[in-house]
Amino acid sequence: MLKLVIKSLELKNYRNYDKLSIEPSSGTNIFYGDNAQGKTNILEAVYVCATTKSHRSSKDKELIRFGAEDAHICMQVERNHVLHKIDMHLKRNKVKGVAVDGIVIKKYAQLFGVVNVVLFSPEDLGIIKNGPAQRRRFVDMELCQLNKLYMHYLTNYNKVVVQRNNLLKQIGFDSTLRETMDIWDAQLVRFGKELMRERKKFIEELGQIVSEIHSKLSGRREVLKICYEPNVSEQELEQKLLERRDYDIKMKTTSVGPHRDDISFEINGIDIRRFGSQGQQRTAALSLKLAEIELVRRIIHDQPVLLLDDVLSELDSYRQNYLLDSIENIQTWITCTGLDDFVNHRFNIDRVYKVSDGCIEA
Repeated sequence: MLKLVIKSLELKNYRNYDKLSIEPSSGTNIFYGDNAQGKTNILEAVYVCATTKSHRSSKDKELIRFGAEDAHICMQVERNHVLHKIDMHLKRNKVKGVAVDGIVIKKYAQLFGVVNVVLFSPEDLGIIKNGPAQRRRFVDMELCQLNKLYMHYLTNYNKVVVQRNNLLKQIGFDSTLRETMDIWDAQLVRFGKELMRERKKFIEELGQIVSEIHSKLSGRREVLKICYEPNVSEQELEQKLLERRDYDIKMKTTSVGPHRDDISFEINGIDIRRFGSQGQQRTAALSLKLAEIELVRRIIHDQPVLLLDDVLSELDSYRQNYLLDSIENIQTWITCTGLDDFVNHRFNIDRVYKVSDGCIEA
């Protein structure tokens, strides 16, 4: 099993950081300090550098320090004793630039796989009880890291949905445009079916691991089952699009397709998205994240980097201990407000950073 390690991280004009340069341990790194000091910004920068996306913001300009026109993230990663360098240039009014080992990449898909990260934040604790969009995002982000072809399908599918929705709006002013809908529907079916196949396979593989982990977490008292809930079957996608065409024109949006998929979570046969207790939902979310780590290990035979953003304070002591016991031999970055969570746990901490108003003290 190859171990992936982030060797260094440098930030310039990123969020509340003027400049930052750290060389983390290959083991466990703790970033502690009061709220709103910049702890989460560090983990977010790592996530952005690995996936090109923030887990908190959809706009690059929100990641740039106030008053600056651009921001830089530079990260050195070691895989299989080989160093790789990722440079990311975030611009306020232009598309971000990305280079790997000094070579500018034209497609973001080329970045995926250089460094695999698993991020666990307080928002993820709501992945079970919140809407389908958050669950789809979880599936999409993980599949994009594990499967470059999936990112190609997803990007093209999303473009087709946007263009089809624009066409639906224009048909209200020019009915002759209806004749062009077959072209967009054919592309939506083509990319949509690929997404559905990959999602089904992913959820089946993930489900086996999740069930095992959740059983241990619940003291063998609960059986968690997750299932892929496609909005429409692969075989019926084309026909349903045709049947719903008049409705879509009336509503000016695409009502059928994998952009409306969901995942079900059942414990002992009960849908915990609606009827589960907060404890059950949180335990299921924790199981999901730990399963994500194991799936990366199995599929690409690589250890991901684990980012724990202030989640320990949200878990009870039993779940804290289970989580901390599960992350041996993996580079981990943890943010917290204090070190009390680790006092009563035999847990190896390799490096501690105090974060205060955009400044870090090792």
